[in-house]
Amino acid sequence: MKELVEVIAKSLVDNPDEVVVTETNKDKAIVLELKVAQSDMGKVIGKQGRIAKAIRAVVKAAAQKEDKKVIVEIM
Repeated sequence: MKELVEVIAKSLVDNPDEVVVTETNKDKAIVLELKVAQSDMGKVIGKQGRIAKAIRAVVKAAAQKEDKKVIVEIM
């Protein structure tokens, strides 16, 4: 899951070197924290959060295949 979020985020931003994804386990879920450069924040979130919702939907679909719960947080 971590690699999936990383690939998606790096393809969206101008500074792919500053994309950092950290993975932590909380309760029964995997939490992925996505950090990007401040100037790229708008590109990852999108208008009215559409791109962020799309990223979460793709990750959720991939997680369901593995029977896991994944939460994506954009920092």
